[in-house]
Amino acid sequence: MDPDPSPQEPVAGVAAETLGRQPVSDRLGDLSGDLRQTAARGTVINAGFLTGLQTLNLVKGLVVAAFLTTTDYGVWGLLAVSIGTLGFLKQVGVGDKYVQQDEPDQELAFQKAFTLELVLDLMLVVVVVATLPAFALLYGESEIVAPGLLMALAIPAVALQAPLWILYRRMRFARQRVLQSVDPIVSFVVTIALAAAGAGYWSLIIGLVAGTWVAAIVAVAFSPYKLALRYDRGTLREYASFSWPLFGAQVGGIAISLLTVIVGQAELGVAGVGLLTIATTIGVYAEKVDGIITETLYPAICAVRDRTELLAESFVKSNRLAMMWGVPFGLALALFAPDLVDFVIGDRWQPAVGLIQAYGLIAAANQVGFNWNAYFMARGETRPVLVVTAAVFVVFVVVALPLLVSEGLDGLAIGMCVVTATLLAGRAYYLRRLFHGFSIVTHTARALAPSVPAVAVVLAARALENGERTGTTAVAELVLYLAVTITATALLERALLREAVGYLRR
Repeated sequence: MDPDPSPQEPVAGVAAETLGRQPVSDRLGDLSGDLRQTAARGTVINAGFLTGLQTLNLVKGLVVAAFLTTTDYGVWGLLAVSIGTLGFLKQVGVGDKYVQQDEPDQELAFQKAFTLELVLDLMLVVVVVATLPAFALLYGESEIVAPGLLMALAIPAVALQAPLWILYRRMRFARQRVLQSVDPIVSFVVTIALAAAGAGYWSLIIGLVAGTWVAAIVAVAFSPYKLALRYDRGTLREYASFSWPLFGAQVGGIAISLLTVIVGQAELGVAGVGLLTIATTIGVYAEKVDGIITETLYPAICAVRDRTELLAESFVKSNRLAMMWGVPFGLALALFAPDLVDFVIGDRWQPAVGLIQAYGLIAAANQVGFNWNAYFMARGETRPVLVVTAAVFVVFVVVALPLLVSEGLDGLAIGMCVVTATLLAGRAYYLRRLFHGFSIVTHTARALAPSVPAVAVVLAARALENGERTGTTAVAELVLYLAVTITATALLERALLREAVGYLRR
């Protein structure tokens, strides 16, 4: 267990008392330098680790897709959505609230938060076991019960990974990410080995359970605090006040995923769910990588939550940095989805091309203000998250679901674009209230600028193509797209990039 860190200097011109009720050292651990530099270095550390690990998960999904049939992948999709739906209900921000709080005894604060997390996880196990037969009856697929019960064994291990919260709150990102990487690496190795051996969807189930439990054992072994059960009624009320809007938002998001699968399975069959799953797996990659920056900044945002001008600066700059990656990735997915199917994952996924392209555009659009909720959570204002999610859910039910029924996957693609527009409108409304004078239109136009010439060059190259398209042509166009994107970004965002590099050099 690490000794208590020595006190740190206040953040670059910000008095220590503005950083919360405790000294800066409580949040920064034994790291040196100001909060800007710590966050900048943390972003690089997190980007390196999490981009690699998310890429590993993406590769795992694509490799397994090469071994599995669409029906097997559909069974996995049914399980992932069903149990994932119940799991998301449990994710009500206990870890986020632990990071946000400033109790005098931090070991006791952790133990109380861990107790709540463990209770919620054990309750989730009971709910999963009780509801699996109902899901099987709903889908008409009894074979999901046995693998679903095995997946339930991974749930208690999630609570045992709570010690990672401590490192996260202290912004000790390197150690946090090293420990966190155990899960996806173990899962990757086990899953690919079993899939190659012909285990079908069981490879994904066993890989998930193995990765989660090995990571839990490692997290407990390296925990800075002892794991103990400490229940406090006042803490429960405080966490409930913070978390109930987040719970409502989770319900809305889960309902969208669940209804998509239920209606998709009824209209398109299990193979259709497989198509939905592969499109979603690829499309959400950019959003997961964006979470790197959000997670890095959240402890720092909590530290300066009363300084609106610093919050505004960090929001705009972090969002622009994330969009340098997310927007080009989403647009590339829309441009090269047919090539991905033809030359990588196989022709049997051809019906999902349109949906993959739509999810690419949605992923690019979702970069705009992607981390807005972290700023409201840091201030203890979680109701806006619920309001925006409720509006998105209504639009999904009224627009996207009917289009899925009437037009299939193409209709769902159109409907989800409308849902995304609603989400962006909600973000714009609340961001303008928090940061006076903020213009989401100007913000978006600036972020899109580097991608415009890249898309234009690729479309021009395709207009000049003759004959049958080959994999070599697709790779050449992708390289051209990346080169133009990097060049345009370096020219148009050179001041921001120079500033970010400067923080790393100090």
